[in-house]
Amino acid sequence: MEQNRRKWLTRIGVTLAGIGLAKFKLAASPTQGSQQEESKRVPNQVADGMKLGAFSVSLNVKNLQASKQFYEHLGFTAFAGAPEQNYFIMKNGNALIGLFHGMFEKTILTFNPGWDENAQKVEKYNDVRNIQRHLKSKGIKPVSEADEKTSGPGSLMVVDPDGNQILIDQHV
Repeated sequence: MEQNRRKWLTRIGVTLAGIGLAKFKLAASPTQGSQQEESKRVPNQVADGMKLGAFSVSLNVKNLQASKQFYEHLGFTAFAGAPEQNYFIMKNGNALIGLFHGMFEKTILTFNPGWDENAQKVEKYNDVRNIQRHLKSKGIKPVSEADEKTSGPGSLMVVDPDGNQILIDQHV
């Protein structure tokens, strides 16, 4: 079961990360002075303005075709996926919604460190392992963890106080 869960998490992360969504920042826009400090910062350091990368949302749907049609009525178009793969990625401008049937139980928020909203590599980002250490230092225990002995691609999952799953899935 755990192995299947990791497979679909990786599949979702790769699919959504490859497509990308709006860039998400936890901190407010920096002032001019802090922009100069930020430009000197090491790309993989975690700081107050943690860079989580591109953002997307994955929805568990009961009826893939009905959900696809609903989101089409809201102005989304199918960007990726297929019925035989049990998912569609729907796009409306910078907004992306993944519709997944039978792959997981709850909605998942996904962040992709190292990529912008167009799945292009960014110069400065926080490595998933540094994000993991930062979260642990704040008392947040990951449900699944990135291997601290590696570099490059890796992922971790945390659950917020309301049970929402958050996947931090780095592909660079």
